[in-house]
Amino acid sequence: MKRLLKLFLDTPELTGVVFLVALTIWFQIGTGGLFLNAQNTQGVLGLLPETGLVAIGVTLLMICGEFDLSVGSVFALAPMVMAVLLEQGLPFAPAFAAGLLAAAAIGLLNGVLTIRFAIPSFITTLGMMFVARSLTVVISGGFPPLLPPGVLPKWLFVNYLYEGSMFRMSFLWFVVIAVLVSLLLSRTNFGNWVRATGGFLPAAQAMGIPTQRVKIVCFIICSVLAGFAGTIQVMRLGAPLPSIGEGLELQAVAAAVIGGTSLLGGVGTILGGILGAVLIRIIDNGLVLSRVDANWFKLAIGMLTILAVILNAWLSKRAKSIKVEA
Repeated sequence: MKRLLKLFLDTPELTGVVFLVALTIWFQIGTGGLFLNAQNTQGVLGLLPETGLVAIGVTLLMICGEFDLSVGSVFALAPMVMAVLLEQGLPFAPAFAAGLLAAAAIGLLNGVLTIRFAIPSFITTLGMMFVARSLTVVISGGFPPLLPPGVLPKWLFVNYLYEGSMFRMSFLWFVVIAVLVSLLLSRTNFGNWVRATGGFLPAAQAMGIPTQRVKIVCFIICSVLAGFAGTIQVMRLGAPLPSIGEGLELQAVAAAVIGGTSLLGGVGTILGGILGAVLIRIIDNGLVLSRVDANWFKLAIGMLTILAVILNAWLSKRAKSIKVEA
């Protein structure tokens, strides 16, 4: 019994689950039952992939021991590159690929600069956040380019599965990517390398793990997922606005932390990051339904992040205090 309790308390996602249940009940009561109705649930699930995909990438990178504050800007840059190329007559497939390649290039540059010059990734990606956002505005010419009608395959990315469905195609992409990244982290040598690199870098290097390449790959994955998420949002909205994704980087970090990912690296799960993203969407939606001033949204996210760190620390201490006989 003690062993099971210890494992339960030491589960990184536990805090996210507790908050998820509590807030769902709170908003369901506060909105008179509107929060969990079919139409509102459909809306929440429709927007979740755009935040969730970014949270998956940021969570993976944080487990590896690094941060990326440029994901919000990459979220805007990748679809802007695609939109400009589409406006110039390029077919969708190469334009879409070019947008993701631009995101991958930002991730590669983040990783190389961080490792080659031993710069804290917080600083590297902070600078890249401004660089990528500026490039987005410059590429757009200051105005959102017009997307050619009938070119975007919305049926493949953002349309609902069928009339009356709860899910968009983007949700399927989100689920598939979440499963693949989870398996990558939990069932492959690369996943073990990621945890070892984030957990204790000198030991990982002593074991012969290619820690530099591991970090660079995680930076690239993080950026590509942010670019893909931004492309999905642009397809849904129908316009590549240069301002999309502002503040998203901090929401993604908050989602990872709320889901139990350690700020020091080495600890966390993709499921935890997803739970954090779900909580952020629930808070945003619940406040609107409750007719609460939208300016309270950031305060709620901030308080939830702080409480999550405190609760995670307390649960970890409780788990360590439980003595289990061998």
